[in-house]
Amino acid sequence: MPGEYFKRIVDDELDELLPQLPAISLEGAKGVGKTETARRRANTCYELDEPAQREIIEADPARVLGGKPPLLIDEWQRTPAVWDIVRRAVDTGSQPSKFLLTGSASPRKAPTHSGAGRIVTTRMRPLSLAERRPESATISLSELLQGKRHALSGQCDASLSDYVDEIVQSGLPGLRHYSGRGLRAQLDGYLHRIIERDFEEQGLSVRRPETLRRWLTAYAAATATTASFETIRDAATSGEGDKPAKTTTQPWHDALVRLWILDPVPAWHPTHNDLNRLAQAPKHHLADPALAVRLLGLDGNALLSGAETSPRIVRGGSLLGRLFESLVTLSLRVYAQANEARLRHLRLHGGQREIDLIVERADRRVLAIEVKLSRSVSDDDVRHLLWLKDRIGDDLLDTLVIHTGPEAYRRRDGVGVIPAAMLTA
Repeated sequence: MPGEYFKRIVDDELDELLPQLPAISLEGAKGVGKTETARRRANTCYELDEPAQREIIEADPARVLGGKPPLLIDEWQRTPAVWDIVRRAVDTGSQPSKFLLTGSASPRKAPTHSGAGRIVTTRMRPLSLAERRPESATISLSELLQGKRHALSGQCDASLSDYVDEIVQSGLPGLRHYSGRGLRAQLDGYLHRIIERDFEEQGLSVRRPETLRRWLTAYAAATATTASFETIRDAATSGEGDKPAKTTTQPWHDALVRLWILDPVPAWHPTHNDLNRLAQAPKHHLADPALAVRLLGLDGNALLSGAETSPRIVRGGSLLGRLFESLVTLSLRVYAQANEARLRHLRLHGGQREIDLIVERADRRVLAIEVKLSRSVSDDDVRHLLWLKDRIGDDLLDTLVIHTGPEAYRRRDGVGVIPAAMLTA
């Protein structure tokens, strides 16, 4: 319902950090819910996306130090000088729970000082599956990261159609009550703001907005792949004679990353000498798979029918399978962050071995995860997981397959099988 607050996993992170730290910056793409989550903890709010307030703060940035704490400085990147004001206040001994900053982009001109060690940054992403369907989420990533290979059991009623609905629906909280044409209009408006306004605020002019939209669409088509720059460029400029050089379009990519619209998964770089020939390229993901669906002009029925669309980018499996992987990736990033872990992927040069997702603890021990758009799991689905187990031994905490089936269990070879909707932080 409009106005409903979704309990967020990052709420627990903030509740743990805020009483200990003087300044926290909550960052993420527009619409993920940063302002509402921060406002619930603030007593004084400075909203720098409001022109009148921003004009006053730009004239006197130190005004953000006034008021009853916690002080919320919303969209701080619009007046980057406030970052240094907060940093200096922390240096002089601010109390815990003093400042909350939120930002929907990294400013094109960085603050004078990074704030490292003074302002702790926390990422917020669109709603994970566990935040959308908390009643189904009963298997904890935290327990799996302990490496005890717990028995897995239980069932959930999430069907393939339910997962498709979640891909299409969007994890942006403000869009959850829309459907059909209303949802499509909201997603179009979101993309329009990025292309027409937010992108230019990054210091890059867009003379032909449709060109930028084609590049975003090419990244959408490359979801959950490691497609090269040349592949994405060719998809974005199909039918054009002269192809732009990477030096021309790299600033576009960088701006979209600063806006947190492109959210690539980096390659895993272990310290093991017996793992070589690892590819370096990241896996492409948009902030929300619903944006990819809208850019590609598809809907749930089209995805379920196996429809493809232009531009075509060679990928293993169906587009729906890649979008399901993107939904799982979004969710696992939220769960991993809550456990102070990182998400990566593994791929050998040439693609002979590939593991969809690697969750890495601070001590470099890992969970290896395959994502399958399937109700059942075959021996072929787990062969790369078992290969990695043979290569790194005890550094592999567990092996898992996240799928669309109804039941959680362990195979005889020890690989855990978990429905996507059952996993949580």
